[in-house]
Amino acid sequence: MRDITHFIDGAAVAGTSGRFGDVFNPNTGEVQARVALASAAELDAAVAAAVRAQQVWALANPQRRARVMFDFKRLVEANMNELAELLSSEHGKVIADSKGDLQRGLEVIEFACGIPHALKGEYTEGAGPGIDVYSMRQPLGVAAGITPFNFPAMIPMWMFGIAIAVGNAFILKPSEKDPSVPVRLAELMMEAGAPKGVLNVVHGDKAAVDAILDHPDIKAVSFVGSSDIAHYVYSRGAAAGKRVQAMGGAKNHGVILPDADIDQAVKDISGAAFGSAGERCMALPVVVPVGQKTAEVFREKMLAEIETLKVGVSTDAAAQYGPVVSAAHRQKIADYIQLGVDEGAELVVDGRGFNLQGYEQGFFMGPSLFDQVKPGMRTYQEEIFGPVLQIVRAGTFEEAVRLPSEHPYGNGVAIFTRNGRAAREFAAKVNVGMVGINVPIPVPVAYHTFGGWKRSAFGDTNQHGMEGVKFYTKVKTVTARWPEGLSEDSAFVIPTMG
Repeated sequence: MRDITHFIDGAAVAGTSGRFGDVFNPNTGEVQARVALASAAELDAAVAAAVRAQQVWALANPQRRARVMFDFKRLVEANMNELAELLSSEHGKVIADSKGDLQRGLEVIEFACGIPHALKGEYTEGAGPGIDVYSMRQPLGVAAGITPFNFPAMIPMWMFGIAIAVGNAFILKPSEKDPSVPVRLAELMMEAGAPKGVLNVVHGDKAAVDAILDHPDIKAVSFVGSSDIAHYVYSRGAAAGKRVQAMGGAKNHGVILPDADIDQAVKDISGAAFGSAGERCMALPVVVPVGQKTAEVFREKMLAEIETLKVGVSTDAAAQYGPVVSAAHRQKIADYIQLGVDEGAELVVDGRGFNLQGYEQGFFMGPSLFDQVKPGMRTYQEEIFGPVLQIVRAGTFEEAVRLPSEHPYGNGVAIFTRNGRAAREFAAKVNVGMVGINVPIPVPVAYHTFGGWKRSAFGDTNQHGMEGVKFYTKVKTVTARWPEGLSEDSAFVIPTMG
């Protein structure tokens, strides 16, 4: 059986803890590899390598670091097919989704290629008599990222791309469910010219997470995962004096006004709800049609759309989505579907009985559709993270704004309408971090920034864009005076403004 090793100081490092995790092929249900789970000692070795590398890397000028990013981007693109196939074999998403995973990560790498511009400070000439004030952004030192299973390429690149470009070294702890692509990305980063130790990959479970949060040489931690763990990571990391951004779960809503293009909305929501088997924090699992007629038309058309969906193995180019990541996660989704029935929601389409011929042991789940879901139900309040779409009917525009605004999660929301004034009012009023107007999955482009509100995010700095640059750097401000005829015995005092 294949062993997946750590990547420390530019080389593969076998695990020494004696603990391993199984890596499945979700299409077949078979164990295809095992991954070493790190101890605190192995993390210490990675951090020591990162500290050594960062001291040299930080001295490289921004253009040099940008050239490494350019070469890394080129190498990922040249190896796109290999990486996508490897990703799909461990995650289960179809190849097209895996390529999208890689491409969205590369968009942040493209932003990082412009790091010389992003690192420019501010300058004020003549802030006082003969006094100039300027600021500079400097790296923190060693940063770490703890990433989830659902985007094993994109989210690591969101983190380490900017962190490394600004002059930090990085420790990546990816999900142990699909760990191979992160290791391959680290290898390509070294091939692109980054010094060994600048990017290290340490696999593990809670023991590795706690070691990261407690390590005094790690100055910042970025996390993406469930909200309960995000809160834990934020609290423990902040208590240790670290800078922390912790992105949690979501329950994104899609509001459909009566004037919307229903056919387009159905297509958009189908892809957003069921694509990648719903295993996305920006999936759209709740639709809010406004008015009885809108709800009935949407339901009828969505039923017809679901009948056209094809669930297949990851390598099936005709499949809209593949299996979920594990048997345990499939059972969790099935339990939520049963809970919805028990709570009194109408199960219109039940995906629990889906089987794919020839792949009966795979972790497949068909699409499910609920109607008559009420805000007080647990299945509405909690994140299911699977191919399950819930219809929550609203009588008015005001009620449709209130539903996502009062929900404990606040990651993303979308509105479908032809009315510009209604869309503008919705965007201004809704209590959610990212808003789409006729865009079902409103993930911002890389030079803007990603982040939700409420239980969807802990910390006050978002990911990528200039927010990412701010998170991974510290500002130093210099106040300078160069008076004429300064002698060796002149006193240095704080200048007064005059």
